[in-house]
Amino acid sequence: MLPGPLDPIDVRITSWMARHGVTITRVALGVVFFWFGVIKFVPHWSPAADLAVRTIDRLTFGLVKPQIGLPLLAAWETLIGLGLLTGRYLRATLALLFLQMPGTVLPLFFFPKETFTAFPHAPTLEGQYIIKNLVLVAAALVVGATVRGGRLSASAIGSGPSGPSSSPGTPPR
Repeated sequence: MLPGPLDPIDVRITSWMARHGVTITRVALGVVFFWFGVIKFVPHWSPAADLAVRTIDRLTFGLVKPQIGLPLLAAWETLIGLGLLTGRYLRATLALLFLQMPGTVLPLFFFPKETFTAFPHAPTLEGQYIIKNLVLVAAALVVGATVRGGRLSASAIGSGPSGPSSSPGTPPR
């Protein structure tokens, strides 16, 4: 809580963020997945294509060839993006996202010389590209918390000396 005249401004801003934050997060995730998916359809547009193809090859023991694996991944990511952008079929969209995410981390283990200049503290640009997926997973968890009607609230529940807290079983106000 901010003192004096700043408190009403803080309340308005926080309320706006609570009303729109999840939608903005969902759309932002959608843009990222759609964009990264679409560029994988065009040869040489995605800087991650080569690493993705080699990861799919190693993961499938060479059974999925690049001419199948990359377009499949591109379609998968584009579909996730469309689902997030439209807000339709969110459960299925998030299932696709969470199924894909473990595979996106594998290059860190399969190709550590390409994903780190010094393991484990100095990732290359490719390594950073992969590690940022932690943020995508966290954002997807927030979006997923709303599929059954959940939402953010700007109001604190049970404020005490240590700040806002909530007790199990206490409904939000």
